[in-house]
Amino acid sequence: MAYRAHVIISGTAEETQQVKTAFVDTIDALGLAGEVDVQEAVDITVAPRGVEAIVYPDVTHYTDLTPADAQLIAEEHLYKGRPVEGLIFREREVEPLDTPATKEVRVVLRNVGKINPENIEEYIAEDGYAALGKALTEMTPDQVIAELKTSGLRGRGGAGFPAWLKWTFARQAPGDQKYVICNGDEGDPGAFMNRRVLEGDPHSVLEGMAIAAYVVGANQGYLYVRAEYPIAIHTLRIAIEQAREYGLLGQNIFGTDFSFDLEVRMGAGAFVCGEETALMQSVEGKRGQPRTRPPFPAVSGLFGKPTNINNVETYANVPQILLKGGEWFASMGTEKSKGTKTFAIAGKVKRTGLIEVPLGITVREIVYDVGGGVLNDKAFKAVQTGGPLGGCIPEKHLDLPVEYESLASVGSAMGSGGFIVMDEDTCMVDMARFFMEFAQEESCGKCVPCRVGTRRMLEILESICAGKGQPGDIERLEALGQYVKLGSLCGLGQGAPNPILSMIKHFREEYEAHIYDKKCPAKVCRALIEYKIDPETCIGCTRCARNCPVAAITGAPRQPHVIDPEICIRCGICAQVCPVDAVRVE
Repeated sequence: MAYRAHVIISGTAEETQQVKTAFVDTIDALGLAGEVDVQEAVDITVAPRGVEAIVYPDVTHYTDLTPADAQLIAEEHLYKGRPVEGLIFREREVEPLDTPATKEVRVVLRNVGKINPENIEEYIAEDGYAALGKALTEMTPDQVIAELKTSGLRGRGGAGFPAWLKWTFARQAPGDQKYVICNGDEGDPGAFMNRRVLEGDPHSVLEGMAIAAYVVGANQGYLYVRAEYPIAIHTLRIAIEQAREYGLLGQNIFGTDFSFDLEVRMGAGAFVCGEETALMQSVEGKRGQPRTRPPFPAVSGLFGKPTNINNVETYANVPQILLKGGEWFASMGTEKSKGTKTFAIAGKVKRTGLIEVPLGITVREIVYDVGGGVLNDKAFKAVQTGGPLGGCIPEKHLDLPVEYESLASVGSAMGSGGFIVMDEDTCMVDMARFFMEFAQEESCGKCVPCRVGTRRMLEILESICAGKGQPGDIERLEALGQYVKLGSLCGLGQGAPNPILSMIKHFREEYEAHIYDKKCPAKVCRALIEYKIDPETCIGCTRCARNCPVAAITGAPRQPHVIDPEICIRCGICAQVCPVDAVRVE
């Protein structure tokens, strides 16, 4: 019988049986008995961690399992296709960036972890709402815009459009009703910059939005936050109520004729709703799909009215700029990229977490000085910036300054602030497949270049990773990428080919190895690797043979063993259980 999934369990006899029974009973109850196979192994790791289970074919490794855990894995992973993250074994412990690291300068994150986000008085004690008071009582809207222009603040959502110019367009647009929107729909894999600000310092965003509303002439604002951020939503609602109680939202703020109020709107998790026109569609209660531009939101946005939309980080910068001056903000960064930028540094790096650094800092400084270097001191290979719509930066560009123009010059992008470090064991073809799979799944389907083009690109990448790549595939990916970029309606489709195109540009030899040599240099793509046992190292302990789920390993005790490549499913259990590292991947 052909099963779609296999569960291999190991541990002490009594506990293993209890967990196995829980798996089997739950699988039967869910009607999956004919789809999922459950088997025991002697042990699946050298250093056992309680009752363990590995789910194939995705090779998800769970440890320290109880019968209740087994039931949960069956219900969530095997039935719903959602791995249970809290039970997955992690090979390493990383040092989180809880406190500012070397070379950090915290502007947006100045209060995060320092104040109680649910107590407005603590924010006020840190000069909170002083900038709003200054704007309403001492400055005209034009003076606020002038200060923003001096600061050089650019939108931190990814496009990097000058904030002062966007505010000017909305201010000059005719209309008796205008809106301001905060884009908190943070959908990049591994990104959590906006979430952390909303959870740790919500009033800085509210204050920035109120200042923007004063400038453009709006009396109503919306905070659009994905429903997957329940703590952020909870904190925001408390902050809004407290601001109303203190007269900082509502009617006649600071005794002036300016009135402004806010609402929180939740998104359903569609990545495309990070695009501003799709976001506005969602706020209006419609399907989140991008609109044709022009007209731009500053002229015809939410409900057809002039609208200013910025992301969380952009608004959070505004109060500090008004309090300390545009020149202060412009003193950080570079000529064209002023101020600081938050990044979520993740991947194969020793110190992961949220950082804030001056723009112009080099990739090398972020990876090695702030992030502590590559994990396990392996060789740096690349870093992905800009999320799934960005691009990769190879080792030869480690000294590249992190700013909008320099990143674009090597085929990458700033994006909202994702910073994923990759080491020598990363397969760039597989990584490209991952990002394209994400973009294709998140495509709203409205326009053909994105809907169909991303699917075709994904199919080619999957074929290459499966060892079925054909001559000309690289050229087809490049051509398709340009068609999708040029023909797509919104930033999702326009940016989706970027990771693939940049990885081809910098790592073309890896693609050629997959296609022509049928080898994966990083030894990641299962169809292109082969497990072999070194006869000089093998001690004939039989552990590999006893744990092989398909009986692909033969050999007498105390004699070198052999793996039959025709039977081997490349699960890697043999390498995991070998006590002398005799199993090699070629």
